[in-house]
Amino acid sequence: MSTPLVVGIAGGTASGKTTVAKKILKALSDHAVAFIDQDAYYKEMADLSPEERREVNFDHPDAFDTDLMVRHISDLKAGRAIEKPIYDFVAYARRTETKLIQPADVVIIEGILVLHLAPVRELCGMKIFVDAEDDVRIIRRLIRDIKDRGRDFDRVVEQYFRSVRPMHMGFVEPSKRHADIIVPQGGDNEVAIQMLVDAIRARLGHGPQARS
Repeated sequence: MSTPLVVGIAGGTASGKTTVAKKILKALSDHAVAFIDQDAYYKEMADLSPEERREVNFDHPDAFDTDLMVRHISDLKAGRAIEKPIYDFVAYARRTETKLIQPADVVIIEGILVLHLAPVRELCGMKIFVDAEDDVRIIRRLIRDIKDRGRDFDRVVEQYFRSVRPMHMGFVEPSKRHADIIVPQGGDNEVAIQMLVDAIRARLGHGPQARS
């Protein structure tokens, strides 16, 4: 197997990163594609109480086990399978089980700080930033965290102003300058997503650029 193409997808919370990644995955169904979500690499916090875990700044670079993430991406690039952690957002903790990820033609890495963290960014052959308006993102986050992650309204709003927004302005938004491609309107931008798919296919040797 040739060295896989690593595609890094970053952007603010609830900007549509996962939607973009899933649409790329679906469009590349004829290829082996591995998906790595940065959220799976939150540091193990078994030594903290549930109350202390809730106070952790999960949007700061220090919240992630970047060394493990880099090691896993490097293993996939080298053709080795990995055991990806599984994070439980309700319990604020890693689960005991892991998920086997096999080597693939394309490795998609998705997360808010993928382009901020230099060791991760440097492993990416294609760097994408998914953009969306702030008001759209906070509404999406409210819906997601309340519906899927067991949060309450006041908690989501408090966390947004205490850590999510400052970390977005300090780390996420500035990382946009590292992007090769910026996708406005998040996962709703079908034209941009199709262009991304075409660009990935070209890099794999199956697109118009490869034939020209």
